Amino acid sequence: MMNSSEAVELSKPVIAIVGAGAGVSAGIARKFGGNGFVVVLLARTRASLDRQVAELEVRGVDAHGLVADASEKGSLAEAFALLEENFGVPEVLVYNAGANTISNPSVLAEEDLISDFTVNVVGALSCSRLVIPQMAERGSGTILFTGGMLGLKPVASRTSASISKAGLRNLAFTLSDELAPLGLRVGTVTIGGVVKPGTFFDPDLIAQSYWELFTGARHGEILYQPAPESAH
Repeated sequence: MMNSSEAVELSKPVIAIVGAGAGVSAGIARKFGGNGFVVVLLARTRASLDRQVAELEVRGVDAHGLVADASEKGSLAEAFALLEENFGVPEVLVYNAGANTISNPSVLAEEDLISDFTVNVVGALSCSRLVIPQMAERGSGTILFTGGMLGLKPVASRTSASISKAGLRNLAFTLSDELAPLGLRVGTVTIGGVVKPGTFFDPDLIAQSYWELFTGARHGEILYQPAPESAH
């Protein structure tokens, strides 16, 4: 728990990133942190959080870490209670947690599918429900999900992730329909490739899509993939 010396200025917006790691979420943290946001990272291990926070602080970002397990509703509830107590209601929630059992459907264990779906979709719903009432009361807020092309183009060996990404995509659409009248934005970035620095799928380039959904420059779903080559 943060002490009073670490209290956040009320005027600074907060972004909470669940499932924080070295990939897409790191790019999002740098993008929003570089634009005046307080960045609160949530992940399962304290060592990883401390490393990520230190990297952001070197860049001048006001960053903090909270331990939370995306597969455990109680763990998320505890972490979000601390988040609100110490930083206030986030202006932006990004759900980036993911699990992926490699298996064809005929041999995919039911337990593995349920476990992956809990992290990939149920956790997203749980986190959303932990901020929606406060965002609605305030009249502003943005909820963003990290999607994947498997939700549109399923692959047999990635059955679990294919099912989960389709579920997450539809959760984004249905939440958007429900929350738009309350002044809240919900969107998803469907990433169509392997995230790798120095490529089209560089985390810092992908992060721009999340920023555009937050600002309202774009809406709903962004399919992040290279433009098709022009026919000759």
